[in-house]
Amino acid sequence: MSLKSLRKTSLIQRVSPPGAPHNPAAPILEIANLSLRYNGSYALDNISFTLNSGQHIAVVGPNGAGKSTLFKVIAGILPATSGDVKIAGGGPAGHICIAYVPQRSHVDWRFPVNVADVVMMGRVSRMGLLRWPRPRDWELVHHALQEVGLDDLAGRQIGELSGGQQQRMFIARALAQEAELMLMDEPFTGLDAPSQEAIFSILETLKGRRVTVLIAMHDLNLAAERFEEVMLLNHRLVGFGKPEQVFAPPQLRLAYGDHLHLVGAGDEWLALGDTCCDEGEQE
Repeated sequence: MSLKSLRKTSLIQRVSPPGAPHNPAAPILEIANLSLRYNGSYALDNISFTLNSGQHIAVVGPNGAGKSTLFKVIAGILPATSGDVKIAGGGPAGHICIAYVPQRSHVDWRFPVNVADVVMMGRVSRMGLLRWPRPRDWELVHHALQEVGLDDLAGRQIGELSGGQQQRMFIARALAQEAELMLMDEPFTGLDAPSQEAIFSILETLKGRRVTVLIAMHDLNLAAERFEEVMLLNHRLVGFGKPEQVFAPPQLRLAYGDHLHLVGAGDEWLALGDTCCDEGEQE
């Protein structure tokens, strides 16, 4: 089974040579004047923000706003046209502390690997691509599976999992990787309330460990209810801060135009729907 075939499934993140230094005094993520042009237009336009260890941020915006693109630039999958990305004070190259969790629709769930195999992929950057797992690696994999409640499904083929179990498998891979920065692309899409709640419970555990998490999502109301900080994105950074400040009607109209319906009065607003740009994310 080749690395090329594995990458086609979106199951394994880019393998970088280990050893990139961490500056403990630097923020875990710094983005300055970041832009990316795609097919002659800007997928990301002059974006700047800083994250410290332990922050959990919901990244919201219409379809095609550049949320997936932003995550791929941070993970080093896509090169920026201009601007800087710094992970713990250094460029993204060589960092093995970043875990990228793709959208489930981008994964070939028929791929012949089991749950434990996928979680072990999180160890590849740590142990080296051509080395066999050591007992310590398997210990971390089994512990990660226990933490997300999938230890009894370690031998299950990945396509046999429910949507919520698939997301927990990817979180287990990040735990086995010993990730410090997690980028989760639409993890709640298609999940029922109990499955969402199980993921939020795991995220609370990660917050206690000072793991920084960026989560791309569409549900403005869920983001406002469950996150202390949110980022509103539509190619440019429209707002970043507390939900009650970022999700004010003027900013929402700036991000969504006439495609978002707001119902409410005073300081209480409910976002009813988003029909903007249904062609999907730019890559």
